[in-house]
Amino acid sequence: MTPQDHEPTDGFGTTGSGSDDNAQLVALMRRVREDDEVAFRALVEATEDRVYGTMVKMLGGFEGAEDLAQRVYLRIWQARGRYEPTAKFTTWMFSIVRRLVLNERRGRARRGVVFREPSAEERPHEGKVSEDPSTTAAAGELARVIENALAGLPEDQRTAVVLRRYEEMPYEEIASVLETTVPAVKSLLFRARQTLRVKLAAWL
Repeated sequence: MTPQDHEPTDGFGTTGSGSDDNAQLVALMRRVREDDEVAFRALVEATEDRVYGTMVKMLGGFEGAEDLAQRVYLRIWQARGRYEPTAKFTTWMFSIVRRLVLNERRGRARRGVVFREPSAEERPHEGKVSEDPSTTAAAGELARVIENALAGLPEDQRTAVVLRRYEEMPYEEIASVLETTVPAVKSLLFRARQTLRVKLAAWL
């Protein structure tokens, strides 16, 4: 296998094996399956930032993300007795995330809910920054532009981008989460890249 075999073809970054991380999460989930509440708390602590961050990106805003993230863990606890490590734990977990996000976005669409931009005080998981104010402002503006661009993508394209770019998932795992094929995932990422390139042209 040549070095080129490891290079991404979609422009959304490389992926790592994460085998040690997966082994730890699977081991915790096996204990959770036996009603081990200590293991469940450890599992939540190990994954909550990833779940919350992914929720924010998939929803297109902070509103409701924390509540929905809690529902992910409720689903995991409820499904503990049926859990089998036939795939990576995160693949199984993000499949739950995707289903909840889909239901939430469909419900919001029916209700005509429009996201509002959260204030600085409402933004969780953000520490104080000591950089130059102008640099900080520019970075914040770019982050908002990227979030808006992602939010405007079709559902599956946005999910594929988030899982590939931020979770560094390989194509096979994204395909499992989306319940589709690897070629379909590559096509989704290609189309998303084309759209984002246009929307972010002024920042590139």
